[in-house]
Amino acid sequence: MAVPATDKNSARFLRVPRLALKHREAVEAWLFVSPILTGFLIFFLGPLIAVFFYSMTEWNLLTQQAAFVGMENYADALSRNPDFWHVVRNSLIFAAGLVPLNMALALTLALALSRPFFGVVFFRAVFFAPVVTSAVAWAIVWKFLLQNEAGAVNQILAVVGIDGPNWLREPDWAMAAVIVTRVIKMVGLNMILYIAALQTIPRDYEEAARLEGASNWQIFRMVIWPLLAPTTLIIMVITTIGSFKVFDHIYLMTGGGPENGTLVLAFYIYEQGFKFFNVGYASALAMIMFVVVMVLTIVQLMLRRKDMQ
Repeated sequence: MAVPATDKNSARFLRVPRLALKHREAVEAWLFVSPILTGFLIFFLGPLIAVFFYSMTEWNLLTQQAAFVGMENYADALSRNPDFWHVVRNSLIFAAGLVPLNMALALTLALALSRPFFGVVFFRAVFFAPVVTSAVAWAIVWKFLLQNEAGAVNQILAVVGIDGPNWLREPDWAMAAVIVTRVIKMVGLNMILYIAALQTIPRDYEEAARLEGASNWQIFRMVIWPLLAPTTLIIMVITTIGSFKVFDHIYLMTGGGPENGTLVLAFYIYEQGFKFFNVGYASALAMIMFVVVMVLTIVQLMLRRKDMQ
């Protein structure tokens, strides 16, 4: 009696070892993740290893002469170069000013624009437009607006009787001016993230709180703000990392001045690598910045996890 073809296929499938099926599933899984894994190895891990290797050398980009010096570049930055700690201080001041101001303004705009009303799409587009505007054009325009007497900002202040400072040429004002212009440039992105998070909060929670007699502030503090915590953490981490990576605004608006008042770590790395051609030292600075940003990110994640417990 002939065995049907379907029964033969079923019997053949049953005879396949289970271990072979597991191997097949593992191979398929690795094939699916291979594109992103390849990109991670080529564009992140590979360059990171290369930069760490360069940081162990004294390599002059102009003369193309290199010598292995071990941890000498790190020791020079951390203990023998006074400019390094001044740059770190400027970077921390920039981050401390930009991150809370950006997040507070983004949340305020999101609360105002999260509910539908006439023209809400227009206002969202207006506040998001600087995000997609060329950073070069943005910085150049603000550089003209913040000029001493010819700048539009000081001319507007003069109308109300205020004598505005030379924003980008006075050490006490240059850092504040760069922070504010950067906040205006990037606040739209965080605003959109907050709007998306607010629209996922059920309105039933707010209505129940109002029935209990809660005020608008109590509703925000006890209902909305806790539910925004995951989004707030993501925004805080992204904004903090971006604050340490800022380069274009510093390069185009102040050049690190006046009196190195806006010389932040990313711009200092550029100067050491491509102005003074000290690739080894610049690589060591880049590794230090990587560690600083990673530590700050881990601290933020740990604090968030502690608050959730």
